[in-house]
Amino acid sequence: MSQTGVPPDPELGSSSRSLQLLSCNILAGGSMRGYRDYVTQSWKHVLPHGKRENLDGLARVIGAFDLVGLQEADAGSLRSGFLNQTQYLAEAAEFPYWTHQPNRRVSRLATSSNGLLARWQPKEVLDYPLPGRIPGRGALWTRFGDGANELVVVIAHLSLGQAARARQLAFLAELIDKHPNVVLMGDLNCAAHGRDLERLYERTSLRPPDDSPATFPSWRPTRALDHILVSDSMQVEKRWVVPHPVSDHLPIAASVRLPESPPAADPGREADAAVKPQRKD
Repeated sequence: MSQTGVPPDPELGSSSRSLQLLSCNILAGGSMRGYRDYVTQSWKHVLPHGKRENLDGLARVIGAFDLVGLQEADAGSLRSGFLNQTQYLAEAAEFPYWTHQPNRRVSRLATSSNGLLARWQPKEVLDYPLPGRIPGRGALWTRFGDGANELVVVIAHLSLGQAARARQLAFLAELIDKHPNVVLMGDLNCAAHGRDLERLYERTSLRPPDDSPATFPSWRPTRALDHILVSDSMQVEKRWVVPHPVSDHLPIAASVRLPESPPAADPGREADAAVKPQRKD
């Protein structure tokens, strides 16, 4: 976990138990205005044209939030002008802490990462590759607080294919099934109330949202692919789409109230043998 400065380090919930959350697939800062741009503007996917200006606009939006999850953030390659976009957004929006998980690299042309921007320093940060026929997907796992005040936040970007996505969701269930206070956010590439997520809800404390606003495509949203899912111990006060088309996805946001007296995590929990965590500095 990297720091952008030396901030105060409040305990989660010490003064207010309401968290402002945001998740966004930023497409490495590339703006899209229609499906034709995937073809006619394809050169923008490998060159840094306009990306920093798009990130500056996003930074002005995310500054009001406590935790921000990023997907498809470039970790520093040709297409971003060799800019670590997670770090850039953290500094531009004045987030004290940030971490990222590079998952895919195409030579020096492009990289793709999950990222987290935070107002508090996590107690633990773990990097998990997700299963799939084609490597390059991951889950960024963070833990804030201890014991009864523990909050686990996972950032993930799931596969387009249903079979691979099912394996990835089963893997995520193993990561979080013993934790009572969990936030899972990211581009899950599926509907919140469809068959894909049913088993995740069955095996974990996560619950389907009451509402699921459309986030894709950003120019005319018709599909709810991006989600902020929380445990049944927490109350979602509001969930909304932010009308800022930084990419082909719109950001999704939620105001979440943490439990007044959250139950303690299972002290006897042991990592499943199939789950091999790697610590992130």
